[in-house]
Amino acid sequence: MSDAFVICSGLSFSWPDDTPVFTGLSFSVGGGRTGLVAPNGAGKSTLLKLIAGELRPSGGDVSVQGVLGYLPQSLPLTQGLTVAEVLGIAPVIAALDAIESGDASEEHFTTIGTDWDIEERTRAQLDRLGLAGLAFDRTLGTLSGGQVVSLGLAAQLLKRPDVLLLDEPTNNLDLEARRRLHDLLGDWNGCLLVVSHDRALLDRMDRIAELDRGEVRFYGGGYTAYEEAVRVEQEAAERDVRSAEQELKREKRELQQARERAERRASNAARNLKNAGLPRIFAGNMKRGAQESAGRAGQMHAARVSDAKARLDEAGRALRDDQRIALELPGTHVPAGRTVFHGEHLQARGLFAGPGVDLVVRGPERIALTGPNGVGKSTLLRLVSGDLEPDGGTTRRAEGRVAYLSQRLDLLDLDRTVAENLAAAAPGMAPAERMNLLARFLFRGPRAHLPVGVLSGGERLRATLACVLCAEPAPQLLLLDEPTNNLDLVSVAQLESALAAYEGAFVVVSHDERFLAEIGIERWLELSGGRLLETGPSPA
Repeated sequence: MSDAFVICSGLSFSWPDDTPVFTGLSFSVGGGRTGLVAPNGAGKSTLLKLIAGELRPSGGDVSVQGVLGYLPQSLPLTQGLTVAEVLGIAPVIAALDAIESGDASEEHFTTIGTDWDIEERTRAQLDRLGLAGLAFDRTLGTLSGGQVVSLGLAAQLLKRPDVLLLDEPTNNLDLEARRRLHDLLGDWNGCLLVVSHDRALLDRMDRIAELDRGEVRFYGGGYTAYEEAVRVEQEAAERDVRSAEQELKREKRELQQARERAERRASNAARNLKNAGLPRIFAGNMKRGAQESAGRAGQMHAARVSDAKARLDEAGRALRDDQRIALELPGTHVPAGRTVFHGEHLQARGLFAGPGVDLVVRGPERIALTGPNGVGKSTLLRLVSGDLEPDGGTTRRAEGRVAYLSQRLDLLDLDRTVAENLAAAAPGMAPAERMNLLARFLFRGPRAHLPVGVLSGGERLRATLACVLCAEPAPQLLLLDEPTNNLDLVSVAQLESALAAYEGAFVVVSHDERFLAEIGIERWLELSGGRLLETGPSPA
């Protein structure tokens, strides 16, 4: 295990408008594989940029021991760059070519240094990432998004880093590319810090670091172990809250009873003193003594109530916000066996081989559509939805609405509020019912009246689901294209909850194996080589 590490001491950072991201954040990461998790907007990517030196903190220090490699979520690369330039080996390759051509200038030997085997090492690294045979003079503009991500990772690995920072490295990778990355990182023995919503990748980590409310907490094991630890913590926190609530009720009740006893004693004492015929001064002293005694008792009980409130507040802070979506969507029910889509010999954009592809979807099937990037999965979804007319073949759809959620989540009017978008989708729904429905999608109070354009990615997904699943008429066929891309783990869980309540048929394109396992897929289709084949779930 490497002794490479990252230390953040009193780290503070704010955006130019003075919005704070971190204040006095301190933690350290040692050797091994660490997954960093937090909701979108909590500052995960910003933290990696601070560690990488791409941003400067407004306070505190960052210390990195060893050579640093950093793969950002969005690669700042231009389409005209060659593979060799991205990998950082272009000058060395040029010097090797010059020497091989007979030019023995000293500058070539200086450029090469000890990297005489750079081409062999580079080829081996590209092979491990599924980029075998990639020409060094090929430009980025000719590569897929997944190939660009893999190439960027190869460039970092060629540095032989001691500390490697990866920000959402599986974005745009298909299933095979994800597995290659999982295997590669499984052998990592330096200091690795990964931001990801890929639960299969996070399950391969040695520990999970949770960024929450301005602090980093560490949990041993992968993501599954982290989920279990959080569940146990929450159960304990809920018990503590219930106990603190009962204690507060008891102390309030005892305070009230003490006040009532003091009032009765004071009233009885006044009558007794009057009946006893004692001198006025003596009677006044006795009355003041009784009042002071009652006051001391009241203060004691009031202090106990205050302490009980403080314990309840402390117990409540340990509770996490309940972000689960709870729904019933009976309007989406499709009878078993009813054909909602029938396509024969479909052809589009030259993607499908031979006579084209055939696809029949019956309610309420749950279908996963898999296959490498670029084979036409999104195109097939558009054919099913009717958004794209086929170049050949026939399509038939049952009566009832087909809803298509593209990767862009572009169904809603960005200038309208969430409530206004739902009103447009379900005009017959009563306003009070719409607000209740939005609350179940976690848009409560003022959140329902925010413009869609200002929402986060997870919030926009929830708003889109609310308008799609609860529209009039409800959809009987739902098509989802990479719905978990760019969602945080909380939002993915919310999507899973919404799909659990959906009673129609759906077809989903996704490379997220854990997500597919959670939503009850019953039928697996693979699009590969222009053909659509019935398969089973891929082996883990």
